Amino acid sequence: MLVGRARHQASALSSKLRRLGAEVIEIPFIAIRKPRSFRPLDSALKSLAGYDWLILTSVNGVDAMWDRMKTLRIAPANLTHLRIAAIGPATKKAIEKKKLKVDVVPKEYVAESVVRSLKKRVKGKRVLLVRAKVARDVIPRELREIAARVNVVEAYETVMPTSSRARLHSLLKNSSRRPHVVTFTSSSTVRNFVNLLTGAVGNHARSSLDGVRTASIGPVTSATLRELGLAVDIQASEFTIPGLVDAIVELSATRSSYKPRTP
Repeated sequence: MLVGRARHQASALSSKLRRLGAEVIEIPFIAIRKPRSFRPLDSALKSLAGYDWLILTSVNGVDAMWDRMKTLRIAPANLTHLRIAAIGPATKKAIEKKKLKVDVVPKEYVAESVVRSLKKRVKGKRVLLVRAKVARDVIPRELREIAARVNVVEAYETVMPTSSRARLHSLLKNSSRRPHVVTFTSSSTVRNFVNLLTGAVGNHARSSLDGVRTASIGPVTSATLRELGLAVDIQASEFTIPGLVDAIVELSATRSSYKPRTP
């Protein structure tokens, strides 16, 4: 089983898979780093009193925002007047660890569900959306259409760890260690995986994965796999790490083992 989450996050998925008896190999497809400039985030954090809602879309966003608040010496009490939306249970848990209440968690943990959950609540309100540098624009676009005043700020960015390229090629060429399943937890992990593997998309990427199954955390990640010419063999029903593990276990139960598909 190949896990490609960022190094500091891989253990959550890897440990669950290992407890179920899987042999796990970790090669990060993404790395998290600070934004090139903190100016937009700093400006927003210094003006928290002017916002009605805060939307956080990932644990990385929560951690990056709190780190910056510490640097700026902004007390968490400055957030207590805000209503807060979290895109999923992991993000909700990270926020609650900061002793703050989460008001909205969408039924499905994708941007479209966030919009559906908030549309009736944020009309005419001032909304702060803290996220990665590269992200889908569904939330700000849709909320602005119903007259919400949305300020989007970058708290971190995801980059491709080029040091993973040699390890990935070596693994896939090694018949005794070649994984039966590769897990993908975001569109960024898919795009970076393909770039690490081939530097291109299409038949070359597909042929490199002959006999290897892909496991996707949800429909957005699956769409990116298909967009880049790769199959989707497993997709989580609940778009979370536990949901992804459950989907892999279901495959295992129906096939008795993690057998590779026939090329």
